[in-house]
Parts: sequence; C-alpha cells; structure tokens
Amino acid sequence: MSRGVMQPSQQKLAEKLTILNDRGIGMLTRVYNIKKACGDPKAKPSYLVDKNLESAVKFIVRKFPTVETRNNNQQLAQLQKEKSEILKNLALYYFTFVDVMEFKDHVCELLNTIDACQVFFDITVNFDLTKNYLDLVVTYTTLMTVLSRIEERKAIIGLYNYAHEMTHGASDREYPRLGQMIVDYENPLKKMMEEFVPHGKSLSDALISLQMVYPRRNLSADQWRNAQLLSLISAPSTMLNPAQSDTMPCEYLSLDTMEKWIVFGFILCHGVLNSDAAALSLWKLALQSSTCLCLFRDEVFHIHKAAEDLFVNIRGYNKRINDIRECKEQALSHAGSMHRERRKFLRSALKELATVLADQPGLLGPKALFVFMALSFARDEIIWLLRHADNIQKKSTDDFIDKHIAELIFYMEELRAHVRKYGPVMQRYYVQYLSGFDAVVLNELVQNLSVCPEDESIIMSSFVNTMTSLSVKQVEDGEVFDFRGMRLDWFRLQAYTSVSKASLGIADHKELGKMMNTIIFHTKMVDSLVEMLVETSDLSIFCFYSRAFEKMFQQCLELPSQSRHSICFPLLCTHFMSCTHELCPEELTCGVSQQRHHIGDRSLSLCNMFLDEMAKQARNLITDICTEQCTLSDQLLPKHCAKTISQAVNKKSKKATGKKGEPEREKPGVESMRKNRLLVTNLDKLHTALSELCFSINYVPNLAVWEHTFTPREYLTSHLEIRFTKSIVGMTMYNQATQEIAKPSELLTSVRAYMTVLQSIENYVTIDITRVFNNVLLQQTQHLDSHGEPTITSLYTNWYLETLLRQVSNGHIAYFPAMKAFVNLPTENELTFNAEEYSDISEMRSLSELLGPYGMKFLSESLMWHISSQVAELKKLVVENMEVLTQMRTSFDKPEHMAALFKKLTSVDSVLKRMTIIGVILSFRSLAQEALRDVLSCHIPFLVSSVEDFKDHIPRETDMKVAMNVYELSSAAGLPCEIDPALVVALSSQKSENISPEEEYKIACLLMVFVAVSLPTLASNVMSQYSPAIEGHCNNIHCLAKAINQIAAALFTIHKGSIEDRLKEFLALASSSLLKIGQETDKMTTRNRESVYLLLDMIVQESPFLTMDLLESCFPYVLLRNAYHAVYKQSISANA
Repeated sequence: MSRGVMQPSQQKLAEKLTILNDRGIGMLTRVYNIKKACGDPKAKPSYLVDKNLESAVKFIVRKFPTVETRNNNQQLAQLQKEKSEILKNLALYYFTFVDVMEFKDHVCELLNTIDACQVFFDITVNFDLTKNYLDLVVTYTTLMTVLSRIEERKAIIGLYNYAHEMTHGASDREYPRLGQMIVDYENPLKKMMEEFVPHGKSLSDALISLQMVYPRRNLSADQWRNAQLLSLISAPSTMLNPAQSDTMPCEYLSLDTMEKWIVFGFILCHGVLNSDAAALSLWKLALQSSTCLCLFRDEVFHIHKAAEDLFVNIRGYNKRINDIRECKEQALSHAGSMHRERRKFLRSALKELATVLADQPGLLGPKALFVFMALSFARDEIIWLLRHADNIQKKSTDDFIDKHIAELIFYMEELRAHVRKYGPVMQRYYVQYLSGFDAVVLNELVQNLSVCPEDESIIMSSFVNTMTSLSVKQVEDGEVFDFRGMRLDWFRLQAYTSVSKASLGIADHKELGKMMNTIIFHTKMVDSLVEMLVETSDLSIFCFYSRAFEKMFQQCLELPSQSRHSICFPLLCTHFMSCTHELCPEELTCGVSQQRHHIGDRSLSLCNMFLDEMAKQARNLITDICTEQCTLSDQLLPKHCAKTISQAVNKKSKKATGKKGEPEREKPGVESMRKNRLLVTNLDKLHTALSELCFSINYVPNLAVWEHTFTPREYLTSHLEIRFTKSIVGMTMYNQATQEIAKPSELLTSVRAYMTVLQSIENYVTIDITRVFNNVLLQQTQHLDSHGEPTITSLYTNWYLETLLRQVSNGHIAYFPAMKAFVNLPTENELTFNAEEYSDISEMRSLSELLGPYGMKFLSESLMWHISSQVAELKKLVVENMEVLTQMRTSFDKPEHMAALFKKLTSVDSVLKRMTIIGVILSFRSLAQEALRDVLSCHIPFLVSSVEDFKDHIPRETDMKVAMNVYELSSAAGLPCEIDPALVVALSSQKSENISPEEEYKIACLLMVFVAVSLPTLASNVMSQYSPAIEGHCNNIHCLAKAINQIAAALFTIHKGSIEDRLKEFLALASSSLLKIGQETDKMTTRNRESVYLLLDMIVQESPFLTMDLLESCFPYVLLRNAYHAVYKQSISANA
C-alpha cells in the first residue's frame, strides 16, 4: 500500500481539525478569563495596580517588545525586589499567551496543508470537514481578536520577561516570537486579512457552499408560517413518515454559527466579494440580520463598524463600504422586528410540537429532526435577543424587550425533557432504521461505486457491518451504544476523498456524502442524545448575562400569564456547566485569581435565587388569599350579627332605625353572587395567578445543578412555614403599649380560615401541608419558636398573667363561679377590655385549641411560678409571726387567749390578700384545665377516657411518686387532681438549704394556722358580701377555698405530712375563729359575717379530703343554713 508523499491519510486532516477546534475553545476560555480578570480591579494581578511598580510597568509597555535592563536600574529597582513573586504569579498568564502562539502556529500549518492538498469543501456533502474547517478559521480569528482586547497583555508579558531576565540572566526563549506576535496582531483582522490571502480559494469555496443552506434558514416568520414549519399536524397523512432531508445536519445547524462563518470568512477573503455574486449575496444577508456577533460568551463583535474600518483603507472598496452602510440601516430598522416575529412564531410552533409529543411520544422517532430543528431555531433567536438587548444601537428598544421569552425557553425545556424521558423510544426506532434501511442503501451505494480504493472500501464495509449487527434486543437489554468511532471514520473518509487527485472523489459521489450525513444523524439519535441537546439548545451563555437573565425572570414573574413558565430560569442554570472546558479547570474550582466568578457557584446562587423568588411570590399570593378569606370568615363572627338582629327586631316592632340613606350592610356570602361570568373579583385574580405559579413550582420534582439537587417544592414549604408562623403571631394583634390582644375565638377562626386556604394548596402543588401545620403549630405551643421569636403561647400567657389577672388583683375584675368566667366590676377607671370576652368557656376552649396541651402546660407552669412567689412571701410572713402562731395553734379552745394573741399578729391583711391572689390564679387555671379537657375529649376521646379511668383507680396505698406521675399525665389531659402536680413541682423548688425539713414542715403547718385565724377579719370588709347570682364574693375571697385546699395538698405532699390531718386542724381553727365573730356586737366588724361563714362550706365542698360530717362536728350546720338564708334574703332586698 505504498502511496505518494501527499497521501491524504498521512495528513491526518480530520484528527488535526478535531483536536485544534477543541483546543481553540479551551484557549479562548483561558484568554477570555484573563481579559475579565484584567478588567476587574479586584481580580487584576496586583503588580499592575501597585504604585511602586507603576513607573516600571509604563517603561516596559513603552519599550515593548524591546528589553532594556542595563541603563534603567532606577526605574526597574522595585522590580528587582519582587521578581520571584512576579515569576510565580504571572506564569499562568504568560504561558497562556505562549500557548496561544503555539496554537496559531499549528493552525497556520494546517491551513497551509489544506491549501496544498486542494481540499474540496461543500457543507451539503462533506459536512463535518467543511464545518470543522470553518469553525477553526472562526475560532482562530476570535482568539486573536479577544487577545488584542486584553489591554494589559504587554504589561503582563513584559513584566514576566523582565523578572525572568533578572532571575536567569536571559529573556525567556519564547519571548522574542511572543512579543512580535503581540505587536503584529495589534489590529488582528487587518493582519489576518494579509495572512489569509493564500487561503482565499479554500475558504471562499467552503463559504459559498452555504448558499444552499444559509438563505433557507434565514427566512421571515411569515415564510415559516406559510410553509407550516415544524408542524406535525399540518399533514396528518404523513405524520408517521420520517422527517428526511438531503442535508440533515445542516437543518439544525446554528444560524449564529453560520453568520460568524460568513462575516469573519468574507472579511478574511474579501476579494471574492468583488468577483462572486453568490458570496456577495451571503455577505449582505448576514449583515442585514444582526448588528453584532458573539465572539465568545459576552464578548461581542460589532460587524458593520469593524468591516467598514477594515475596508475603508482598501482602494476600490467604496461599493463594498456602501453595501455595509446600507445593510447596517437595514439591520437597525428591520432586524429587531423580524426576530421578534420569529420568536412569536416559534412560541406557538414549539408549544404545538411539545403538546403533540407529550401525547404521542412515539412520534419522537420519525420526527426527531423536527425537535432538534425547533430547539436550534429557538436557541438562535434567544441568543440573538440576549446579545442585541445588551448592545442596543437603536433608540427604540421595544423590539429588544420580550416579556414572553420565558414561554419560548419553557417549551424548549419541555422538548428537552421529552427527548431525555423517551430516549429509549428514539433508540428503538433508529436502531431498526439503521439496520433495516440505512445499511441496505449504503451497501448498494458502495457496490455501485466505479472506483473504491482499499482503505475507503474497508471503512465503508465496516459502516455496513456495524449497522447490520444492530438489533432492538440491545436496546431492551440496556446496552450502551457508542458510534463515535464510526463517526470519526466518516470524518477521516471525508478528508481522504476531498483532497485533489483522490482515487475516490466525494465531489463526484455527492449522493454518498448526503447518505452518510443522514446515517451519522441516525447514529446520534441512538448514542448521543444528550450531546445533541447541548449542541442544539445549550443556553449556558445566560451565565455571562446575569443582569439580563435576572431582569427576564422578574418580567416573567410580574406578568401573571407568564409566571407558569418561570421554572425555565432555574432549569437554565443546569446548562451552565456545559460552557466549561478542561483546558480551563479554574472555572470548576474556586479560589483562582483569574476567574472573576466561579461558574458552578454562579449557577447555584442563581438557581437558588430564582426558586426562592418563585416561592416568595407564591407565598405572597397565598397570604393575600388568606387575608381575603380571613376577612370573609370574620364576617361570620357572632359579634357581627347584633346589628342584623337589631334591624329585624325593630322591623317587627315597626320602629325607624338609623339615618335615612344609610347603606344597608352586605350580608356574608354576597361576594359569591355573580351576575355574569365576565365579572372577575380580586380573589379570582389571586387564584388564577397562584395556579399559574404553582404549575411552575410543581413542574419538576427536583433539578440537578453542579452536583447539587434543588427541590422547588421545598422552597415553597419553608416559605409557607415562615409566613404561617408570622401570620399566626400577627393575627393575635398584640399591642404591648396598650396591652390589647385578639380574643382567642377570633384568632382561632382566622387560623382555621388560613389553614383552609393552605390545605387547598395541595390541589396545585404536591406538598405535604400537614407537615407545615405540624411544624408551625407545634412551635406555637412552645415559649419561643425555632427562630427565637415569641409565640402565641408566650403572648397569651403574658397577657393573661400581666393584664387580666393583674387587674383581678387590683380589684377591677372578679371571678364569677356561676358563669365560669372573670367579669369586669364597675369602677371609676373603665378597663380597655371586657374580661368575660377573654375568659368564658368558649374563649378558654379556643385558647386550648390554639395552644394545645404543650401550650396549656406552659401557661400552667407560668401560673404556678406566680403562685410560688406568693407562697414564698407568705412563708416570710409566717416566719415573722412564728412564735404567736405556734401558741395560737395549741390555744384554739381558749377564746380570750386567742383574741389576745391575734392582736399580736402582723400583716394579716397581706396574708389574706396573697392567698386570695393564689386562689384567683388557681381558679383561672381550673378554667383552662376544664377547657383543655373538653377540647381533648373531642379530639382524642378514647385516650382521655383511658387516662381518666387510670387516674380514678389509683389505689390509696400507691407510692406518692407513682401517684404524682399519674397526676401529671392526668393534668396534661386537663383532668382535675386531688394534688396538683404542677403546684407541687413549683413549690418543691423553693426548699431552702438553710432551713431543715422539720422547720419547713412547721412553717407549712403555721401558714395554714395563719390563714385560719385570719378569716374573721374578712367579715369587716364591705366587698366580702356573698352574691348568690355569681355564687361568690366581689372581692374574690371565694377563691380562698381553692387556694387553701390546693396549697395544703401541695405543701404536705412535699413535706410528706398528712393532708387530711392538717386540713382538719385548719377546719378546727377556722371554725373556732369564725364562731367567735358570732359573739361580736360591733356591726362594722360583723357586717358580712354570714358571707364569711359560707367560706367554710366552700372549703369543704372544694376539698377531696374533708367531709360535711367533719364540718358539722366543728361548725353547726344550722349557722350555715341561716347564713345562706340571710345572704339570699339580703340579695333579694338589694335587687328590689
């Protein structure tokens, strides 16, 4: 197989083009990052901004590329000190420039080889060869252009070389050539126009072959519409026919790429514009379509100005300059509207395509080409808009603001999702296509070739064999296909058959090239779907237009009809990592000074921001709906029916009410009455906006961005939790200054309305709203939530303790046992609230519903803390009077001695007042416990009855610790206990280390004595009168019964004494003291004697340890009966 010197296979054209194109993109990435770093004051190498090196840098740039170190010691002295650091830190920059130079050398060498081989180029025949050739030319041009835009390139290269010379005594060996390259390429396009004179024939041939492709792609939206482009349903009869074309890979070739080829290509070989009409036509069409091209990422090239500047100095180019100016005017006046109409068409076309494929995914097989065409077309239009909106050269900007761009991106993402989801469907189709049709046709073509050299014959036979061996079973077994070798072989074959003097010339066998291009497309449908998606629909460029990206997102959210497409923005963040390159690994890892923004971090932060904003928007809509529903719910509160009832009563009695012309109050429910369907309320608008946005949030369960997984629904859940927490606390309307707070029943109504709305969110988004309720409402039962903020438990606890119960202590409120509520008393200073509206049975039940057992337990503990502080003060008073009380304890049967001792007691009123406060607190607690029991009996009846049964059947001989555990369980369920466990815990913490247990026990006994002997003094108080209507006294002394029993039970449980014995002793002392006042003659002292007598009956009735028989033995029942008779009689006469 001896061949000539210029044997095509030895030139390795395919391999070199592949490698150089990939390396060119890597070099572009590195040079781009250097440019961005140098343009950012924070990322710029410190030596370029160091004031000490400023003169040295200026000197180096001025003399560049000449090196003069001998006669400039003064200017370069500072450089001498930092040479090692400069060498170390600028090496990455310097050697990047060296790599660019080497890349340039390799490109020039390859271009010369291609010219020498007289390679035939035709994009419709040898697609890969032509495309890679044109890509290389554009990549090379772009690289040199971006390099020339780095203003600090001379300073960086010069600084490094001077540091190298000072360190090693000689310049870097690459420096002379590198310096010369930098100087030569000051104006890169001008230099390259000279450089490309020998390559003009090859380049122009490749470009002119685009006349079959580019004009067909660059059509108006009306032409697309008339041709029913991308429509699957326009011709139902052909719906199952495979989408075919002689130029398959050209159909989805990027328009943006072709325009770059044409603009840069014809600038470099401009001579052909004067001699070839087809070339001039392509050139003009490209110039009319855009005002700027993408060089790399967000670096743009202003076509018309650059071309005009280059041509203005060429003799005889006035006509070309006029062409450029005319095309510029055309582009400025018509390009914007043309692209706007294209986007409008593509929105509807992609929507139709996505909808049909979602319903019939099997069509992805025959119509795969349509999908990739649609993606490519849409991607081109989006990139065009992004680029031009950021570089507007026109006063009117309407054509560059597209509020519906999200919709187009969304349908692109939908098509991408279909391809990924139904990849196996496409594989099955194309595996059968390749083996059953393509292999047969190719085999026939090969057989009919008149000349087929050995190498070419081997390659084509391997194509046929590879395709013939395919079967559907491989797809079913999940076998991984890899046709990369086959595609590279075809690329090599194109190179072999495209050179002049090739035995088998592809120019003479175009049908072979077209057939192979089709086959290559089919192989990509089997093994390279992901790569195809990147090739046709990658929008990672948004990474470099962050501001425009965020603005588009905000516009999308602001427009309710577009908010359903807002998920496309987080989805675009998944594209970002595809713009990285292995030659620039610093983009993948943080901490490199070159890289201004880490792409991975940027994709994460943007994705997080978008999802967060979407969740916030949804949360705000939900909050607005909740507010409306709470308002509607509030209209149904009982307090609003008074006016309606009043009007009804007055209407019945025919009384005139209100002012004339006063508008009649709307009844609840009127908002649901519609006169017609066109009437849209604010609530309708909110629900519509919410359903649209929730569609977006619910669109994907999760999305992966740079090895991180985001779950959109979790964002909404967390925002709902935070807002629900704030709303619940906000709805209490607690005002610390005025001590106002919402009634528990009203808050409960609002919370239920809020929860009803939140539950309806499950109809829109697949989230567990019960989890939100559990997290939020459980936190509200604690003193502080997870953020350390006050909860409704702490707010209501503080309010009841500091406002309601404090006013009870001040005598403005009384506890009415008959009503089971606290009621305002008539006083000079009216209270700002009605105590009954906060403490009756319904309000306490509502409070229990809101706070739950945990919250009510916290309320109880807070109440007990106040009781324990009162008991501590009482003990101090007992200690002060200990000697007298000790004598009184043993002298209760000696009236004269008791009277004398009583006069020695101090702080008697304080003792009774403190005990009354304790009684009031315990009465409030019993209300709260009873309400809790009622609520729990509704929610968990079986559990409550079990606890109750357990409590009622504790054997008397049970160990007290075990009994206390049972009592604690019972108390948590709201059941009343003989001994209050919370009170026992609170009082246990008061044990003093300085006092012995015996002394503590004695103080507890004497406290009961103190209270017993102090009771008669209550008779002299004018407020101590018993009221049968309220079953109590206006000064709350009826609460003493509960205080005495509970305090005695708790204290003697702690001190392990006999509760019954101590209460018997108390009863004996109290009855003895009260019997004494029966003998008093002073009316002032005995004015409410009968009312105070009743306290004994209340104490016994309240106590589980005392009986009426025991009371009878101490205090004649006839006195109690007479006392009841007297107070009832007094009450009737007072009412009369």
